[in-house]
Amino acid sequence: MLSTILLLGAAVLSLFPSAHAAVIGPTTDLTIKNVYIAPDGFNRSTVLADGIFPGPVIRGNKGDRFKINVLDRLTDPTMLRSTSIHWHGIHQNQSTWADGVSFVTQCPIAANDSFLYDFTIPDQAGTFWYHSHLATQYCDGLRGAFIVNDPDDPHRSMYDIDNESTIITLADWYHEPAKNADASGVPLTPYATLINGKGRWVNGTAVPLSVVNVVPGVRYRFRIIAMSCDTNFVFSIDQHTFTVIEADGENTAPLDVDSVQIYAGQRYSLVMTANQPVGNYWIRANPDARGYPGFDGGRNSGILRYVGAPVADPTTNDTSTNPLKESNLHALENPAAPGAPYVGGADVNLLIRHDFDFNTFHYTMNGYPFIPPTVPALLQILSGAQTAQDLLPNGSYYELPRNKVIELTLPGTAFELGGPHPFHLHGHSFSVVRSGDSDTYNYVNPVRRDTVNTGFADGNATIRFVTDNSGPWFLHCHIDWHLELGLAIVFAEDIPGIKANTVTPDAWDNLCPRYDSLTSDQL
Repeated sequence: MLSTILLLGAAVLSLFPSAHAAVIGPTTDLTIKNVYIAPDGFNRSTVLADGIFPGPVIRGNKGDRFKINVLDRLTDPTMLRSTSIHWHGIHQNQSTWADGVSFVTQCPIAANDSFLYDFTIPDQAGTFWYHSHLATQYCDGLRGAFIVNDPDDPHRSMYDIDNESTIITLADWYHEPAKNADASGVPLTPYATLINGKGRWVNGTAVPLSVVNVVPGVRYRFRIIAMSCDTNFVFSIDQHTFTVIEADGENTAPLDVDSVQIYAGQRYSLVMTANQPVGNYWIRANPDARGYPGFDGGRNSGILRYVGAPVADPTTNDTSTNPLKESNLHALENPAAPGAPYVGGADVNLLIRHDFDFNTFHYTMNGYPFIPPTVPALLQILSGAQTAQDLLPNGSYYELPRNKVIELTLPGTAFELGGPHPFHLHGHSFSVVRSGDSDTYNYVNPVRRDTVNTGFADGNATIRFVTDNSGPWFLHCHIDWHLELGLAIVFAEDIPGIKANTVTPDAWDNLCPRYDSLTSDQL
């Protein structure tokens, strides 16, 4: 009976267009271009991958070699014309040069040039994404899903459908170029929440919303991706519940919830059974106060539509009462945190406080803002830098020895100072031994992930990881406006190993001379 339902469901859903119809990879071109779009009814010039928002889904399998040739065809002078692409959550072991962070692991790709990102993903699977990592460029639209399938997924028996139709992207959307904020230092305010690239804004018209089609009785793996530049979202679907099975590319023990607060850069896989009466149900992604929360006129919303339901906006109400609490999530495989089971039980223990300097209008970490250097950190190391003290900018580098357990404590921040901050670590997943909204420590089976919310002023996120991946790895707030104002540091992990193991392609060597030759109006 179930197989009949699945066959029928697949046949029926094939009649409906997916919000992510474009799927590419693992070997592909990715063209970055300026396109005018109006996803919320307001028409503006954007920076897009392959001319669509969100960008095309890049998909492959664990063990695949990805060869993604990025072609920069940007022409609009109101926005940055150079670019670089970060593959968020991919550890880039032995391919540090392909991490895509401007002025940390590479110089940007100049307009009318191209660059091949060539890396293998040997031991990761799950929900990832890609975005520009040059200043605040991804706020202008350069964001897309990156999915790595696991042929041996331990949760495979829990769901029936996992394809492009079950990817749900959440993005804040702006009506002016990100460079306007870069020039003033004041973050822009998002006008709309886009769910799979569609949404409505306060003063806008009732443009069509994204629709996720489902068949009664079928179990769906929804991959929720927060492609936000700033806001976090509370995600829910009226009258439906979920089972969380993944956080940031790491399998979790199944946990039942009915809403999820998701911060910029984070991802979750939620299994949902279509077990309600045929009809239309609101999909909700309510932003925090830095956006425009509320659902009047269909804002911050999409539609879950059962096959057979009329084409109409839902009339359902939010019934969620069981929100996800991060500290209730537990790693599925090898769950214990590295190190000894007590505070400070690591080889290296770091406390990095962040603050805001109103005199310089910069965020600082332990007193220093991260100001992008003119020479990328990786090139500085390959050119002879021996210690963190040799690296520029001063105060923004922390040297980590190889094969040691690191405990990092990140205190929270008041809302008035931009909190809570979601911090993302490149090159690693980490065990969250204390969540930002909790005062308890868990060394037995904490969730592993790569982006953690540090909480408000009374919060404190503590994480642990092992230095088994040499490279200059960025740690930064994933609120892009805060990163631009300096809220970041670089871990110089195993500097001798970086020099011994990094082999850069000729095209990488040519990026800096080409970028350095550009005039200010060509950047």
